[in-house]
Amino acid sequence: MTSIQECFKSLRDRKQCALIPFITAGDPDLQTTEAALKLLDRSGADIIELGVPYSDPLADGPTIQAAATRALQRGTRLDQVLEMVSGVVAEVRSPIILFTYYNPILNLGIETFLKKISASGVRGLVVPDVPLEEAEALLQPAKEIGIEVTLLVAPTSPKERIEAIARQSQGFIYLVSVTGVTGMRSGLEDRVQDILGQMRQITDKPIGIGFGISEPAHARQVKDWGADAVIVGSAFVKRLADGTPEQGLKAIAEFCQSLKAAISD
Repeated sequence: MTSIQECFKSLRDRKQCALIPFITAGDPDLQTTEAALKLLDRSGADIIELGVPYSDPLADGPTIQAAATRALQRGTRLDQVLEMVSGVVAEVRSPIILFTYYNPILNLGIETFLKKISASGVRGLVVPDVPLEEAEALLQPAKEIGIEVTLLVAPTSPKERIEAIARQSQGFIYLVSVTGVTGMRSGLEDRVQDILGQMRQITDKPIGIGFGISEPAHARQVKDWGADAVIVGSAFVKRLADGTPEQGLKAIAEFCQSLKAAISD
């Protein structure tokens, strides 16, 4: 498994846009999550974002909140998620990014947490509720341990803040396409294209766009705007939760293939 930075460099060299699907660990169960990671890897994913279920997911919309609730009710915990990841990383080429909130990291201890996820084979980390002003406490030890921490840029962020986030973010920069929580939308806001253009003048780091992307046409639009990655969450989580685990796995494989086709020339 390559690093996130290496993955983006390889894709840029081939003039390709990355597809980053998101799923919630433990929904409907960890066996299905393991199968989903392998299946997404074979179906066009370049990087996979794996959400750790949390009781107060402030950045997540109803679809992912419900998935996290179901996973927690089944007893899914961080150690179980990491044990599952450690058993699957040798079979997938896509780097795995862990999506979690800051409180569980602080409770465990930043260095302890980072060492645990690194030992499992996780390559990156997204923490949506860590403010830039507190990010250094996480970024520096993560860099030493080999975990790439990706920071988020909100569509309302002023230029000075975008510049500061761009300097600090590792792996790539996560541009949030909407104001509010995750979730499927009927369309994307045109101002995101303008923000992406502004960011291009500030940094040459890869930029991924997420939140609200729910169909191949959205993915193609984001790719045509010039994004380096398309990040899709709720639409995958919903498909995986519908019907039996077998039906859900089939649905996310087909959806992943359709998204990849939409962003491939």
